[in-house]
Amino acid sequence: MTVKLTPYITLEGTAKEAIQFYEQTIGAKVLSIITYGEMPEMPNTFNDELKNLIAHAKLQVGETELMFSDAPGGLHIADGKRVTICITTNDVEKSKQIYEALRQDGQVNIPFQEESFSPGFGDVTDKYGVTFQIFTEYQN
Repeated sequence: MTVKLTPYITLEGTAKEAIQFYEQTIGAKVLSIITYGEMPEMPNTFNDELKNLIAHAKLQVGETELMFSDAPGGLHIADGKRVTICITTNDVEKSKQIYEALRQDGQVNIPFQEESFSPGFGDVTDKYGVTFQIFTEYQN
């Protein structure tokens, strides 16, 4: 089992632009990218502009990774949510254990559940005001 901590940057419609910027300035390499339009079960209310926003992207920078997304629907990003910490494991039970521990006396932002991009994902702000995304990678 592995556990990694990755900075997760959420932007207001400029993730594609930021990814290109980081490719040029710090040699970032795109490992994966998915738009909201490519995700199953997206609401029919999403127009073409919203469908083209980044739902999830992973970049490699040297030996580390950065993750990006656009806030869905052009929502304003609250203070403390623009950069969060993504805790990645390859074990759903370990991810759930971490999520449950961090949510104690904290705030659940997204309940821990299976998503199209992860067999176990959740978002929680701990009792110290630090926001974590708990992400389980699919086993290859």
